[in-house]
Amino acid sequence: MNTAPVYDVVIYGATGFTGTQVAEYFDDHVGGLLRWAIAGRNATTLAELRTDLRTTPDVLIADADDTAAIDALVSKTRVVLTTAGPFARYGEAVVRSCATRGVDYVDITGETPWVRRLIDRYQRRAVASGAKIVPFCGFDSVPSDLGAHLLVEHFRSQGKSTRSVRAFQRAQGGVNGGTIASMTNMLASADRNLFDDPLLLNPDEYRSSDEALANRDPVAPVFDPDLRRWVAPFFMGPINTRVVRRSHALSSQWQRPYGDGFQYQEYWDLGQTMGYGGAAMAALGMGFFQNLLRVPGVGRVIEAIAPSPGDGPSEATMDNGFYECRLVGTADDGTKAWALIAGKGDPGNRATVRFVCESALCLAMQRDRLPGGIARAGLLTPATAFGDVLVERLRATGETLECPVDPPQANP
Repeated sequence: MNTAPVYDVVIYGATGFTGTQVAEYFDDHVGGLLRWAIAGRNATTLAELRTDLRTTPDVLIADADDTAAIDALVSKTRVVLTTAGPFARYGEAVVRSCATRGVDYVDITGETPWVRRLIDRYQRRAVASGAKIVPFCGFDSVPSDLGAHLLVEHFRSQGKSTRSVRAFQRAQGGVNGGTIASMTNMLASADRNLFDDPLLLNPDEYRSSDEALANRDPVAPVFDPDLRRWVAPFFMGPINTRVVRRSHALSSQWQRPYGDGFQYQEYWDLGQTMGYGGAAMAALGMGFFQNLLRVPGVGRVIEAIAPSPGDGPSEATMDNGFYECRLVGTADDGTKAWALIAGKGDPGNRATVRFVCESALCLAMQRDRLPGGIARAGLLTPATAFGDVLVERLRATGETLECPVDPPQANP
């Protein structure tokens, strides 16, 4: 870590649509309890944001393409929280500097090919410096990762290992321009085919062809016998599943595997009334859209007609949204248990802001209580970096994170 950091947390990208909400969250929930600053490339917009905050944090200026400025910013803090995406375009300099200097890092990316590159380039460096580098701290992929973690620990407390976990997602909300830009950039990039690798984020020793086949992404409707209704592939499944599988692989490296041959999969729960037809249409639409984004030039067209980075849904849309992630786990002896991760507010904005802010506060305020203690470092996942500490913090904000819970009714 830095010998004398000026700040506990620096919020980078603070004037973006999500970044502004993050700064407001810190203003409301942290205030003067920690030393925090807002940062970005535009001094004028940062100054305007500062005047709207009661805490009046310091302002730091650093363009993502200015390595020296990024290094200077990172050297002043213990934790960097960044919302400046697309992360494949603007994020690597921040990660490189944090991994080199032993500074902890959280973001809200869902760009799995980019994180794969980070693992290859900076895992050893972060381990050597002691930096905890934790991507995927938004709706991608906190509910999935913590939900699987709760089930695994539930079975472990009974002396059992976990054979499999399936998650069923429901959500309502809006999409901001930064999310759209990140998605189109990822699927239109040269390494877009990496997106299809079910074990993309796993360490090399946990990337066998048999395991990849067992965890391949669903592409068609499925009648789930535990949920007792038809479900479709979930559009964020190709992101969340990779994160949960990395959590299992890292835990296996640390001699705490989830279970032999552990499998994780995600589905979109459309409700009982949709039936096979609704699930089939959802699966067809998701597949068509993902393939369309891979066609050269389509991403630019979508970005041109979609909200631009910095724009997003209305306050009413964000306030009236919700998310619900129900997960069913199967233990090695065949017994089952359910978990529920849920909350009010648009998942891509309201929930994401809570998730990433509380993740940063885990590092800033409770680092010695985190799984593996202060020695655990490298490119981590929310479950392996924060575990029950983040569970407790999110419960304190009003989020539902419970395991075990009663199975859902067949007709909700």
